Amino acid sequence: MAREKTDTAAAPLSSPPSSSPSLFPPDSVFADGHPLPRLVVFDLDYTLWPFWVDTHTTPPIRVASEDDKVPKSRRSRYKEKKEAAAAATAAGVNDDDAGFRPVTVVDRYGETFAFYRDVPHILQSLPQAGLSMGVASRTSAPELAREMLTLLRVPSAPAATTTTTTNKSLKETVALGVFDAGLEIYPTSKLRHMDALQQRTGIAYNDFLFFDDESRNRNVETVGVTMFLVRDGVTWDAVERGVRAWRRRHGHDGGGRPGDASKGKGKGKGKNGEADSSDDDQKSDYEYSY
Repeated sequence: MAREKTDTAAAPLSSPPSSSPSLFPPDSVFADGHPLPRLVVFDLDYTLWPFWVDTHTTPPIRVASEDDKVPKSRRSRYKEKKEAAAAATAAGVNDDDAGFRPVTVVDRYGETFAFYRDVPHILQSLPQAGLSMGVASRTSAPELAREMLTLLRVPSAPAATTTTTTNKSLKETVALGVFDAGLEIYPTSKLRHMDALQQRTGIAYNDFLFFDDESRNRNVETVGVTMFLVRDGVTWDAVERGVRAWRRRHGHDGGGRPGDASKGKGKGKGKNGEADSSDDDQKSDYEYSY
C-alpha cells in the first residue's frame, strides 16, 4: 500500500533563483547569469547513493565508528580524500568544506553505505545558488530511507546551524534537512511524487529538474518536468549538464556545451517541436535506456 506523504511543507518560492558567482567557477552554469531551474529533485537509489536501500540494507543501521573495519585500504582512502577535495575545489567551496569527511553508515551485517562521492558538496551548494531541493523515491522501505538520510551528512553552508561532530573543526548538517521542498518517498509513479512536490511548493513543473537513474521515469516530462538520466550516480558534471538540458528544453540561453559554437544559445528545434537531438549532450542524456 502506498505511503501517504507526511513530510514538512516548504513555502512556495516567490521568484526564480539567482546564480551565485562567488560560490562557483566562472564557467559554471551557476555563475554564467543564465536562467536556472527553481527546484531540483533527486531520486535516491543509484542516484544519490550506490545501492537499493530496501534490498541491500538490513536494519538496524548506524554511523560507522573508528572501530568498524571499513573494507578500504589506506591507499584507497587517501585517493578518495584527494578526489573529494578536488571535487570540492571544482565546485567552488571553501577550504574548510574541502576537509569534510563523508559519513559511512553500517548495517546489521557490517555492510557499509554512503553517498556517491560528489553528492555531499552538491547538496550543500545548490541551495546557495538559490535552488530548492526535494526527493522523489519509490522505495518500499521509506522509513529506512529517511533514517539513512538522517545519519548521512553534508557540509554545512556558511552561517548554517551545525551538528556536533567527532572532529570539532568540521561543520556538517544532517542530509535529511537540506531538502526544503520535502520528501516524497513511497512506492508509486514518479508523476505522483512530482504532483505532491508541485502542490507543496507552488513551483511550476517547467521549473523542475529531476535526476534519476531509470529511463522509465522520463514520463514526468509529459507534465513539463525536465528529467536528466544519470548512469553512475549524481556528479558535478551531471548537474551541470542537467541544467543545460533544462535550458535547451525550455529555449533559454546557456544551454550549449562549454566551448561549443552554440554556447549561450537556446535549444534547437527538431520535428514535432522537440529539442534537436544532434547535440552530443542531448544524445547521451536522452537516448540512453536500459
